[in-house]
Amino acid sequence: MTTTTNQAKNFAIIGVGGYIAIRHLKAIKETGHKLLATLDPNDSVGIIDSYFPDSHFFVEFERFDRHVDKLRRSGTQIHYVSICSPNYLHDSHIRFALRSGADVICEKPIVLNPWNLDALNEIEKESGRSIYNVLQLRLHPSIIELKRQIEQGPQEKIYDIDLTYITSRGRWYDISWKGDIHKSGGIATNIGVHFFDMLIWIFGGVKQNIVHMLETNKASGYLDLERARVKWYLSLDYNDIPDKVKEQGQRTYRSIKMNEKEIEFSGGFTDLHTETYTQVLQGKGFPLMEAKPAIETVYTIRNSTPIGLKGEYHEMCNRIKST
Repeated sequence: MTTTTNQAKNFAIIGVGGYIAIRHLKAIKETGHKLLATLDPNDSVGIIDSYFPDSHFFVEFERFDRHVDKLRRSGTQIHYVSICSPNYLHDSHIRFALRSGADVICEKPIVLNPWNLDALNEIEKESGRSIYNVLQLRLHPSIIELKRQIEQGPQEKIYDIDLTYITSRGRWYDISWKGDIHKSGGIATNIGVHFFDMLIWIFGGVKQNIVHMLETNKASGYLDLERARVKWYLSLDYNDIPDKVKEQGQRTYRSIKMNEKEIEFSGGFTDLHTETYTQVLQGKGFPLMEAKPAIETVYTIRNSTPIGLKGEYHEMCNRIKST
């Protein structure tokens, strides 16, 4: 579905060569706006032709910076900078966008450390511009309905949640920046932060955060939220995927159970970035500090010393395999 506004805005994308960038290209196109400039050190970005073939492209940040500044000085303002770069660069790229007089739409995790949010919050205020999170799970119809049910249910009720997300990755993953915990934040940050944000959004703040296992390619633990007890398991290991899922030729498995009942949200992801852009352009996007509870949670996880490793891990694996 295409959504347009009365006046087209000018966009730039940093990290246009990344796999997630195509959703941003599609969102900008479908909301009726213009992409004037893109940046990525990888020059294999032919996908741009399908959306904005006239967009200027740069492989060097310095030339990109100069071009954006030249546009501004000539009276052409970049209204939004969409950031799809590696996680550890988000903070720097957000600062660049604010200095350039643009608002920001940034992929998850918006930053790696909680104190980065506090610093950006100050710069945001000084610049008069806005930083928006991409928290697309909050826009999923099934998740919105679940939140409504919890809010309208008994306020004293505590729910039992089982979260499993297995998204198998090949050998390339460890060699790329995603395999470097200092650049990606590790598995809980890189693939888990959306789910932790969603659960905190629905069930309230974190009271206790226990990690049972923490490895480079898998992690598990327990979150005690205001209205939920959450057992979670994240993995990049193909061997962890249930056999019946493998038999269907799939390499990803996601499951969220509430009180042993599966919450169905496998479909409906296609247009969530476009909906994110629609919300931002209407002034209803998720602001910077909305990310803080989830960023604090994953920061604590990656800096934790695991406890109860073997028993909790085997319990989790047996539960998944019996799915």
